[in-house]
Amino acid sequence: MIWLCPVLLLVFGTAIEPQPNVPALALVKRIYVDQLGGGKVSDQMQDMIVAAIQGTGLFTITENRERADAVLKGSGDESVYAETHSSSDSIGLHASAGGSSSSTARSVGSSSRQYGSAGVTDSETSRSEERRREAVASVRLVDTEGDVIWSTTQESLGAKFRGSMADVADKVARKLAEETKSARLAAARILQTPPSGQ
Repeated sequence: MIWLCPVLLLVFGTAIEPQPNVPALALVKRIYVDQLGGGKVSDQMQDMIVAAIQGTGLFTITENRERADAVLKGSGDESVYAETHSSSDSIGLHASAGGSSSSTARSVGSSSRQYGSAGVTDSETSRSEERRREAVASVRLVDTEGDVIWSTTQESLGAKFRGSMADVADKVARKLAEETKSARLAAARILQTPPSGQ
């Protein structure tokens, strides 16, 4: 029965001694999100990542670095650029006809000439400019020993109802949640207990 103590500690989310073969990501319950490097919008990206990770329900986000099981570090940025589209259509039709005849008699001469010409040319050029946003975040989760236990890079041009930064934050949180659930399932199999956070 003594061997269950670490298992119970894992289930209730308190600090535990690392178990052999248990994925380190399975032990992370409390995350401190460090300031992201990158462009001017990195603080906003950080806030969006915090909200997205909090929304998974798998972690507690802490503002106290000392209490965290792991620290999320990395960089994020968003760039705005113009995408130009141009097209050109052209239609042309041209026809021409001609003719000439002449005859000469001893004292009378006759001559006949016929010419025709037609032409239609239509040309249309259109140009449009669309403002686009592209966001990228490259983050890693570092445990208390300084080891990187998880990392990802996510990019987005935006989603149907979300801007590019919000979409990147959501992708980071979803990837972290998926891999954490897998790690917790693996840990539960190793420790023979039901997984927490499911």
